[in-house]
Amino acid sequence: MLIVTSNDIPGYRIEAVLGEVMGMTVRSANIGANFVASFRSIGGGEVNEYTKLVYESRQQVMQRMWQEAVNRGANAIVAMRFDTGDIAQAFSEVCAYGTAVVAEPLPAGDPNATRQSIQALSQPQPGTPPQPF
Repeated sequence: MLIVTSNDIPGYRIEAVLGEVMGMTVRSANIGANFVASFRSIGGGEVNEYTKLVYESRQQVMQRMWQEAVNRGANAIVAMRFDTGDIAQAFSEVCAYGTAVVAEPLPAGDPNATRQSIQALSQPQPGTPPQPF
């Protein structure tokens, strides 16, 4: 599945728009991470405990968004964005959202085809039986 932040995918034609999809999580750091992070903040620099929490949260919401798109029959998501917010003082909300679409690669010879779209057409798609030679 292709997930892009642009509104289109070079070398692909959007055949169907299946609507907005999203993934969301609300997280808090455990007390140990908060304790270590409070000491680390005194010296300045990156707070690894929180960086790891945010990275894992983004991966989780991307997975949830991707699964929702697959459930709708999409093979791509365009205009993907992240959004974050705070709930009270101890919780962070992370959301990924975009538009689920069916995108078809353009073949060689099409003026808008790209190497990626041409290569995608030459590779068997998941769930498609191999073609005889």
